[in-house]
Amino acid sequence: MLHGKTVLITGSVAGLGYAMAEAFAQQQANVILHGLEPLEQVQTASDKLKSQFGVSVLHSRANLTVVSEIEELVHQANERFGGVDILINNAVIRNFAAIDTLETASWDESIAVNLSSAFHTSRLTVPTMKKKKWGRIINISSVYGTTATPNRVAYITTKTALIGLTRSTAMDVATDGITCNALCPGTVPTPPIVERIAANAKREGITVAQAEQDYISSRHPTGRFVAMTSVANFAVFLCSDAGKDITGAVLPVDGGWTVE
Repeated sequence: MLHGKTVLITGSVAGLGYAMAEAFAQQQANVILHGLEPLEQVQTASDKLKSQFGVSVLHSRANLTVVSEIEELVHQANERFGGVDILINNAVIRNFAAIDTLETASWDESIAVNLSSAFHTSRLTVPTMKKKKWGRIINISSVYGTTATPNRVAYITTKTALIGLTRSTAMDVATDGITCNALCPGTVPTPPIVERIAANAKREGITVAQAEQDYISSRHPTGRFVAMTSVANFAVFLCSDAGKDITGAVLPVDGGWTVE
């Protein structure tokens, strides 16, 4: 379905980003992995995609707080694959704190990685998409892009702003064969979430299984994690022919969290 297309996924060596990389590789898309993980982990992730799906894989360690490195990332993609067809802005920094305790450096880092990098990758990849009259941009927001909770001012602000970026971008490219949508996942079992639940269990003197159930039941009516494959497969759907008329949308994948 996506054979010969190239997907760039920021923050994709592990966790949700890598689940999406696997889903697109399964559809025979070339994959550009991105992340700052140890080189051995990067090599393992890359080799798995190549051996299991037979696709071409490029990896970038671009620092998303540095615009010139983002520009170099897209330049490499253009040189290697002739451009990025599918862009998924997934990279995230979770600097959790209240507005009166968050350090300025943490705020600036959150804005750069969670929001500004999505602007830069989009502005740099859209010209090639326009030439091809085909492109897909997916911004990974969050349930916290549509609601709020204490002590996450930088995270909630950037995830909310991503939705504005999505809508504006969708309108700018609506006649160019390009769509832009935002996915808003609930809690997926990424390494940071798993670590947080383990810390909760230790602090409260309960089992990890009980801590996990407590954490999930207060968020998802389904009573379980949102599967990373559910988010990944939804992203693939948006890039299929069936998704061509979906643009500017804010789409929850949250186990019923935001049901009112």
